[in-house]
Amino acid sequence: MTSHLRKVELHCHLEGAAPPSLTQSQAQKYNVDTSGFMRDGIYLWNDFAEFLVAYDKVSEVYRTEEDYALLTEAYLDELAGIGTIYSELIVSPDHGDRIGLGADAYMSGVSAGIRAAKAKSGIEARLIVTGERHFGPERVINAAEYAAKSDNPLITGFNMAGEERMGRVADYARAFDIAREAGLGITIHAGEICGAFSVADAIDLVKPSRIGHGVRAVEDADLVKRLADLGTVLEVCPGSNIALGVFPDFASHPLRALRDAGVRVTLNSDDPPFFHTSLKREYDLASTAFGFSDDEINAMTRTAIEAAFVDEETRRALLAKI
Repeated sequence: MTSHLRKVELHCHLEGAAPPSLTQSQAQKYNVDTSGFMRDGIYLWNDFAEFLVAYDKVSEVYRTEEDYALLTEAYLDELAGIGTIYSELIVSPDHGDRIGLGADAYMSGVSAGIRAAKAKSGIEARLIVTGERHFGPERVINAAEYAAKSDNPLITGFNMAGEERMGRVADYARAFDIAREAGLGITIHAGEICGAFSVADAIDLVKPSRIGHGVRAVEDADLVKRLADLGTVLEVCPGSNIALGVFPDFASHPLRALRDAGVRVTLNSDDPPFFHTSLKREYDLASTAFGFSDDEINAMTRTAIEAAFVDEETRRALLAKI
């Protein structure tokens, strides 16, 4: 097992990391009936569309700046407890607006949670602002503009998540231009629900340094070589991929094949309690299901630090801990 290894996570959706016990207490606080999306401490869904609905239901019990500080601190405390030294959390200002809290108060709460967790354990964390693809290009552009104008030093990257089957990457390219011009790191969800073509589109039109998931690239050998040649980093989430049926089992998951082909890969949990996983489990799976040695797993962790959206001084300090 990998309990002795330092860990880093680049791909985790904040609301998707909400511990069920915390969600239950929040639901009681707001008198919300959880029977439609939770049972016995487990989030309920059957397919990707239902997962998005359950995700939104869980998110609805986090309503105030203090709630988001609590959620953020709780997840980072959990990570620090397993030896995690750095985390990037995917957050949505659009979500803050939709729940009536407002993007600024939402970000302020999350940032307070990051500071509180760091004061306790020393864990470093940064925020990746995301636009949600299924709400359309205009909303994604608005998210990019929000991130670009923000003076919050914890906001260091931009992403697009959501329903991958909606719209074309070209429709959203302007958002990434705005984020890039503001000096933000660029990553994008691709090659998860949709095939290799979505990864190729992302590379061609967005030119990201990282891709969220990207595992369906394995369906195109030329694309795999291209990823390796470009040095594009994949934020791989094996437990999520199996839970969503992207691959039937770990034996058929391409993490090792991609790594062996020279693609830069990292380990991540995505929406851990929804997918019955955790960052600890992802690291353990790398050892047990995929057969990676401690040195090989540490190499993936170093790749994650090298690809992290942080200043160079922080990067050097993190690398020194591996």
